[in-house]
Amino acid sequence: MTYDPGRRGGGRQPVLRNEWREPLRAQRDPLTGDGGRLRSNRDEHQQLRKQSWLGRFVSTYGWRAYALPILAVITVLVIYQTLTGTTASEPAYADGPVQGPPTIGVASKAIIGAPPKGMTQFDANLPTGILPDGGPFTESGANTWHVVPGTSPKVGEGTTKSFTYTVEVEDGVDTTALGGDEAFARMVSETLTNPKSWTHNPQIAFTRIDDPAQTPDFRVSLSSPMTVREGCGYDIPLEASCYNPAYLNDQSRVFVNEARWVRGAVPFQGDIGSYRQYLINHEVGHAIGYQKHEPCAENGALAPVMMQQTFSTNNDDDARFDPESVQADGKTCRFNPWPYPIA
Repeated sequence: MTYDPGRRGGGRQPVLRNEWREPLRAQRDPLTGDGGRLRSNRDEHQQLRKQSWLGRFVSTYGWRAYALPILAVITVLVIYQTLTGTTASEPAYADGPVQGPPTIGVASKAIIGAPPKGMTQFDANLPTGILPDGGPFTESGANTWHVVPGTSPKVGEGTTKSFTYTVEVEDGVDTTALGGDEAFARMVSETLTNPKSWTHNPQIAFTRIDDPAQTPDFRVSLSSPMTVREGCGYDIPLEASCYNPAYLNDQSRVFVNEARWVRGAVPFQGDIGSYRQYLINHEVGHAIGYQKHEPCAENGALAPVMMQQTFSTNNDDDARFDPESVQADGKTCRFNPWPYPIA
């Protein structure tokens, strides 16, 4: 009988094992055909059992343990955006495509917006600035205006200035084909209250009034071409609109040329509604303090709303109309009716 040092008094004592003793279990399977398959390590199994579920998960899947949760989060976000139609918002322009803040409250009686005296002789072959063909308009009105009834609450913060304005139509101008006086007034009000318009700047606020006893900061006036020529000047034979801060000595009037309102402008490639929005924003921009016109800053970009897009969206052309503000550098912009187009 083989002596068993582990048997004492009829009981069994566990046999101690260590790495220096002969193993009781082969590390390789002698029956396998290859060089030997490693047997599983029981010590490692015991160590794994002592780990937390997260530790076992990471030990088992390795880098996939990190990739799977990330992919799950991305999948949930994609499904949410698909169902709700939300996407990451594009950054808005900090100041919009306009140069610097307006000069609010400037004491000036200079007419702004009409073609300046930069061209001694108008080139009739230059297509920009020519009034396109289109519907009829009133050639000449009475040179007096009536206020279109309607008011609006204050729109915008107005930290620097809260402007009041009226909407007016020249007596003798037939607006029937345009939807009536109210259609013109509605376009003016809706444009100025749009968040892409001037009130995106917290300095500015607008309130529409119609009380004849109140004097507005400016009057947005649909006017016949002959009256506009009298109020804006006609040194260059182009149909224009303008802002006259002291018309007839005491009227701060934005002249909106009915010919342009009806027919638009050749260089402005948008629809007539977009052109009318541009016309309002541009001339009101003069009224609130943007005294100078602006050039196209970057080729192919949206034009600044204070660019003379009625005449051209190309700096070479605009330099002929306004050499003091625009340099001929070949840049061409895309039409744009808004001060803050990505508001």
